[in-house]
Amino acid sequence: MATAYTTVDGDFVHELEIKRSRFITYLRRVETEEQARALVAELRKKHFDARHHCSAFILGADRTAMRSNDDGEPSGTAGVPMLDALAKRETVSGTTDLSDIAAVVVRYFGGILLGAGGLVRAYSESVSGALGAAPLVRRKRLRILGVDVDHGTAGRLENDLRAGGVQVLGTEYGPGHATLKVAVADESGILAAFTDRLATLSAGSCTARVLGTEWVDAP
Repeated sequence: MATAYTTVDGDFVHELEIKRSRFITYLRRVETEEQARALVAELRKKHFDARHHCSAFILGADRTAMRSNDDGEPSGTAGVPMLDALAKRETVSGTTDLSDIAAVVVRYFGGILLGAGGLVRAYSESVSGALGAAPLVRRKRLRILGVDVDHGTAGRLENDLRAGGVQVLGTEYGPGHATLKVAVADESGILAAFTDRLATLSAGSCTARVLGTEWVDAP
């Protein structure tokens, strides 16, 4: 099971012109097939006069879902090379772990036929070019911890944890105490090290309780 992967940071648009045809690539961070298909539907309305709205997407930390669609282009000349560009892209982590991403290439035909090979290159280059310019973000599966502390020392403890490189997701103030929500790597050794550090910073007055795990964007 994957503990980290890379995705696009929000929405991104990139345009390429090849032999008078315009290839407009839209990238969007998605988590479900419904969200990916919603992007296609959205762009069909926005670019209603375009000839093709080809698409590809990858979902899940383990990349369990991969789909593509040629949308009227000759079979295998659009969706597949788009999907290959996503699946084989080496990311900020130095691996091919891009996921939770949808790509739609809107094509305005320029009157010059590109041929099967030309189409494959055009759609592949369109997505690769977009990925090369788009901001990417690393996501990690982290263990979420709750640390209860009195109101008077919550701010100091939060600052001390942040200064030590601990990712503090926020602080909730209740009627009797504040709760710091902290994220650490989902590994037993890391949890033990954090517990020791917390005991030192709080003089043994605070303990951490496990709230669960979440996928969190790395800072």
